[in-house]
Amino acid sequence: MEDGTPAGLSVEIADADNAPSSSSAASTRKRKSHVLRDAKPKKKKKAKVSRPPRLGYTVEQGEDMLLIISNTNQYDNIWRPNAKGRKKKKILKGKAKVTPAKKKNTVLPKGKATKKPLIKKGELEPTLQHHQEEGFDSWGQSLPVEVLVNIFKMVVHQDGAVPFLCRVAQVCHLWNAAAASPALWRSVSVGYCWLEPGKTHLPKTELKIRNTLSWLAQNRFSQVRDFSLNHWKKNVDHVVEVVSQSCPHLRSLKLSYCTGVTEKAFQSLSGSCRSLDSINVQYSEIQVEGLVTFLESYGSQLRQILFTHGPRNDRLLTAISRGCCPELQLLEINTKLDSGYCQLPICIQALQNGCPKLQTFRMLNVIPMPKMTRNWSGSTSGFPLLEELCMATTAVSFMTDQDLTKIVYDSPKLRVLDLRGCSRITAAGLSSLPCEELECLYWGLYFSSNVTVSLSKKGIHLLTQKWSGTLQELDLANQLFSEEDMELAMGHLAQRTGENPLRSLNLSGTKVTTPALRLVIGQSTALNYLNLSSCRYLPRGLKKLYRGQEEIHQLLDKLE
Repeated sequence: MEDGTPAGLSVEIADADNAPSSSSAASTRKRKSHVLRDAKPKKKKKAKVSRPPRLGYTVEQGEDMLLIISNTNQYDNIWRPNAKGRKKKKILKGKAKVTPAKKKNTVLPKGKATKKPLIKKGELEPTLQHHQEEGFDSWGQSLPVEVLVNIFKMVVHQDGAVPFLCRVAQVCHLWNAAAASPALWRSVSVGYCWLEPGKTHLPKTELKIRNTLSWLAQNRFSQVRDFSLNHWKKNVDHVVEVVSQSCPHLRSLKLSYCTGVTEKAFQSLSGSCRSLDSINVQYSEIQVEGLVTFLESYGSQLRQILFTHGPRNDRLLTAISRGCCPELQLLEINTKLDSGYCQLPICIQALQNGCPKLQTFRMLNVIPMPKMTRNWSGSTSGFPLLEELCMATTAVSFMTDQDLTKIVYDSPKLRVLDLRGCSRITAAGLSSLPCEELECLYWGLYFSSNVTVSLSKKGIHLLTQKWSGTLQELDLANQLFSEEDMELAMGHLAQRTGENPLRSLNLSGTKVTTPALRLVIGQSTALNYLNLSSCRYLPRGLKKLYRGQEEIHQLLDKLE
């Protein structure tokens, strides 16, 4: 004011005429003092404490290495640009832009959150520079590539190279370099990753599939040894052609549940893959003529052939018997379990002459029928190197002792003999075989149809007496030998001097008794599998499957 009166006093003087009475003013002052007395004191603000910057990693000690684990997530210390498409506020002409004053301790209504300020790139430079000066670098940038390759190799061994390596290659440059290591791409199995098998695709999807396989073959498959393609209904010829051109070291090719395999695929194999020695086309629809042509030209380099029995697949067996694959070591012919009674005409003598180096011969759920050729001279050398013979079937087999003798009459190195379902084979016929060191004998009866075998058998003790020192696995499920025969057989197994090699024993559905069982279990210290289900001559509570030595020892305590 001009007369020097303070502003506060001038307001009081101006309002003096309208002031209330003295009594009302006193009561007002009392109410104000009462309110001030009941008011809560304000909380004092805590002093800010400066904290050191948080480390970006944690060091933990493993069994044989130190693990550096990152503590930051993908949203920490990342500069985010302004969101696109944000509408700018229009400023009217002639009016200046007014910035509202910042309000402190503003309480917002429920449902509305405060917007966090964007972190700009310039604000991060001191923090990043501090971490680099102190040595706090990202663990992924300093981890040696060799360590990552060894880690990836463990996963690839368990889950396969695809799609694991394709996914980790997108993490960062370091992981991409590790995933591209040729040592990880030795064995590749490609399933149908895009859509369910058998469904049609759009032309763009088909092109994408072809381009993806072509890129993988050209950039990752240079050291592939084993390649498998599963459940492909289209583009199989293209995949086989690309793989054969990009994999000079390819040794094994497996096409499982694939259709549309034509002669073009086998022609591409014959021109590029000089190291190929194994072909598996089981459960796949192939052009038999193309594979036969490939065997006639390049069958001399093959060591393993596996295929499924079909209407025209007997031509493959005929080509093999003619001597197209003299170095063949494994031959497996199978069919589906629900296919029923399946016969395959086969000339054993011609096959023995055509494949003298055969070591493994399997006919799974396929019943061989004897067949004689016109130009057969009658002389044969047998299978002198045969180590495994499998004639297992879920249907009724008409194989006799004479048929079995024709196959293994000159196979002294036989180690595994699988005759499951061969009900016409006798114990006397098995005991006359030339093999003296048989390790695995599977002779159980498993029928998928309502087939019952009521003929009683005898002579099982002849087998256990002959091979008691070498038998490691014995399967006699549902074989109707007498109680006395079973006691003699178990006694021969228990009389083995030294450590008993028996590891697995299947007596399901047999007439084994408690004394015989107690005798063989007490002497078989390495036994870890015992099947006693449906054994009617055992007490209740014991007729079940036992796994592990602990459960078998508990059973022995109950028997004693």
